[in-house]
Amino acid sequence: MSSTDSGNVALNPKPKPTEIENFGIGTIPAADRTSKPFDLFRIQFGGANTFATVLLGTFPILLGLSFWEAVGATILGLLVGTFFLMPMGLFGPKTGTNNAVSSGAHFGVRGRVAGSFLSLLTAVAFYSISVWVGGDALVGGLVRLFGVEDSQLLRAVIYGLIGAIVIIVVVFGYQFMLLVNKTAVIANSILMLLAVVAFAGVFDASYAGGEYALGSFWPTFILSALIVMSNPISFGAFLGDWSRYIPKNTKGSSLMGATFLGQLATLIPFLFGVATATLVAGDTDYIVGLIQVSPLWYAVLLMVVAFIGGLSTGTTSLYGTGLDFSSVFPRLSRVQATIAIGLVAFLFILGGRLFFDLLGSVNAFIGAIVVTTTPWMVIMAIGYFVRRGHYETTDLQVFNEQKKGGRYWFQSGFNWRGMVAWIVAAVLGLQFAYFPPVIEGALSGVAGGIDLSLIVAIGTAAVLYIGALLIFPEPDYVYGPKGPRLVRARKASVPPITK
Repeated sequence: MSSTDSGNVALNPKPKPTEIENFGIGTIPAADRTSKPFDLFRIQFGGANTFATVLLGTFPILLGLSFWEAVGATILGLLVGTFFLMPMGLFGPKTGTNNAVSSGAHFGVRGRVAGSFLSLLTAVAFYSISVWVGGDALVGGLVRLFGVEDSQLLRAVIYGLIGAIVIIVVVFGYQFMLLVNKTAVIANSILMLLAVVAFAGVFDASYAGGEYALGSFWPTFILSALIVMSNPISFGAFLGDWSRYIPKNTKGSSLMGATFLGQLATLIPFLFGVATATLVAGDTDYIVGLIQVSPLWYAVLLMVVAFIGGLSTGTTSLYGTGLDFSSVFPRLSRVQATIAIGLVAFLFILGGRLFFDLLGSVNAFIGAIVVTTTPWMVIMAIGYFVRRGHYETTDLQVFNEQKKGGRYWFQSGFNWRGMVAWIVAAVLGLQFAYFPPVIEGALSGVAGGIDLSLIVAIGTAAVLYIGALLIFPEPDYVYGPKGPRLVRARKASVPPITK
């Protein structure tokens, strides 16, 4: 046995990566919280330092921006997304559970299914992207190295292989996922640094871009930034999956710092995507095109690393959703829920990649993720602030244990303050969204084509939630011994927990 940094709790030995994780959605005991903020950094960077992120980095070029315009949109989107993401790593150590369950404190123990829905949306999108990219890399390599004919059947088989391996990794759980991400960080970092050598003679930073996809610069620039922003935002529902293994007394500044640095490091794959997209602009298939224009030695590395990277992103996306849905559907274990979600996502992969437009499918999904998840994160962050980070772990587990009552029962398990603020913000934000051809909100043209969906969603969520807390105070028992911050509380008795 060893002790924590505070010397107060003896820690159990850290499980081996090959041991199947036993913990479900319940509170992680203090003795099993063996992770550190560095692990939170590592799993974010490992999960994002892959070709799934690279693919998102190609979108600004695909949409018509020049190289330097694309760099500017990438940096803006990444920094804004990271700003909203940073507080989301605070919940796991406090509650010992994932962020969807933690959200029950602000949305009600039944209302937390909103977070489960968002995690499912994100998991399907990024699991799909990771399998698509990893599969396309293998297809491109087989075509170039062995002259294999590219076909829908070949892609379906390879997608199935990668998708199945991802599910197997996730079934083993958190420690195995850390190992895969550690490998991905090293492999992808080396590959992307070697790109300087591989493309030194052909890359041109003065690339002028093409025709703006939305007709003019600013609408296209904003859309590009929103696409990049979707990557850090996609971690919002999942950070608690990993930070719940970090001791409760860990400093908040260390947790937010780990998230900031983890996301900042993703500039490596993003800028790799921006730069290499200029080399294959106009090709219908980015990764296959890149393998074709690469030196042979680099093409081989691309195949291997894209495959490893697909596993990394796929596991970080699928793990949290399988974990969460094992609580939404109590009859399913973590392993069973993971397999079920994985199968559903795989069907989406086949449909979205083989029968529909990839650019349009990804555009719509990431647009929906940004517009619906960001206001949820804003409400969570405001709730954490007014509650002074105080949460009662037993009461958060009421819904998962099929019970009723407790501090977060509110009205039949729903806290209408958070729920109304989120629903109105998400719906209104989507009315201003413009992610053609799938999402074109009724009010998307009011600013000359500039997408206002994020500003509207954030502002609406903040105003409605704070207003509800001020006008309709929450019961005093949801706050800690120091009481609420900046808002009022009303006297009330805790509803008893019953079957």
